[in-house]
Amino acid sequence: MMKLYHNLALMALLLLSFTVHAQIDSSLLKSGKDTTKKTLSMDAIYNRPFLKTGKSPVSIGGYMEADYQYIGTSGISVGNQFQFRRFSLFTASTIAPRIKFLSEIEFEDDPAGDPDEASGGGKFEVEYAALDIELDPLLIVRGGMIVNPIGSFNQNHDGPKWEFTDRPIAMTQLLPDTWSNPGMGVYGKKYDGHWMYGYEFYVSGGFNDSIIDNTQGKTFLPAAKSSLTRFNLSASGEPLYTAKLSLGNDQVGQFGLSYMGGVYNTWQIEGAVVDNKRSVHVFDADFNTTLPKLGTTITTEWVYIAVDIPPNYLANYSNRQFGGFIDVVQPVISGRMLGWDHATLNLAVRGEYVDWNAGNFAATGTPEYNDVWSIMPAVSFRPTPQTVLRLNYRIQNARDITGSTIGAAIGPTRGISFGISTYF
Repeated sequence: MMKLYHNLALMALLLLSFTVHAQIDSSLLKSGKDTTKKTLSMDAIYNRPFLKTGKSPVSIGGYMEADYQYIGTSGISVGNQFQFRRFSLFTASTIAPRIKFLSEIEFEDDPAGDPDEASGGGKFEVEYAALDIELDPLLIVRGGMIVNPIGSFNQNHDGPKWEFTDRPIAMTQLLPDTWSNPGMGVYGKKYDGHWMYGYEFYVSGGFNDSIIDNTQGKTFLPAAKSSLTRFNLSASGEPLYTAKLSLGNDQVGQFGLSYMGGVYNTWQIEGAVVDNKRSVHVFDADFNTTLPKLGTTITTEWVYIAVDIPPNYLANYSNRQFGGFIDVVQPVISGRMLGWDHATLNLAVRGEYVDWNAGNFAATGTPEYNDVWSIMPAVSFRPTPQTVLRLNYRIQNARDITGSTIGAAIGPTRGISFGISTYF
């Protein structure tokens, strides 16, 4: 434990050294002016820094993430760890007026993500590759490899946008993060004064039997990401439906409601019915706002999942799950620091809760648990809005299905992480 606090102190001194000797122009401190841009979550896929050379019709960009961690659970730690989380490269092209194409190829090796996926060496994948054809601002056709718009984080997940090294637990181990599938659909948006309206609707490939047949031993939607055939073969032969409604006001904030659902299991083989059709339903609500006088940003998202489970399955395969997170970020100094004109020092905190078994044991009526809560304070320094250095301290407790906190993989988790992330 002393070594943990020693490492925490070193990381704090390292980050604070960026600001203690900085030349700060007091006239550039937060003035309370509202600088919120008129964007919806659906705009995040294009709302990135791109570089265009000469008359080339193609623009390129990308981002990377890397961090250091010292974290232990129930007093057991693997020591100092250095991780190269992600490298993402995206390209965009305006093929003709109102016809656009964007693609994103990502290298990922994230131990905080899907445990069913291979770690150590990582993997490359096409995360997004879709064509947009605008028939009208309220009717835009999209097709290809799409990101299903369930909630806000799944569309707005780029590392440089966040003050935390880890992605939210609910968005990575309850929902499958960066959940993308072959599909097509329509979306539209309208900006009217201070108001923003948007909708999205897609049909796509989706989940499979692995969400209830996996190494986690519980209902686990992220397990579907490990399928090697899901990009060209649907386990159920049925589409996954995803729909979202967004309403925003640039002086109040943005609110979104989304739904994703469909049949997930292999219910027939070569035309012969072998099981009932079993469905998964996901309901998500998200909200974000910026307090105009303080510049405080608040981002939150909560999800409820209902899964049709076969009657012969054990109790740890739950038919109901629930979880979410809330981030609060407070800029404390903004202005000229270390030669950067628009640098910012932030204080932040994230609260999280996930319950993989939101119900009671059928035999006894007593509550099932298998849940986790986490509080993560953070300090971040942004020399520019596109680059962030972030120091986090995780305080986390987990229980198994009976409520016990005894075990190597559950119980109290404590640790620090220091990371960097940038667009380029």
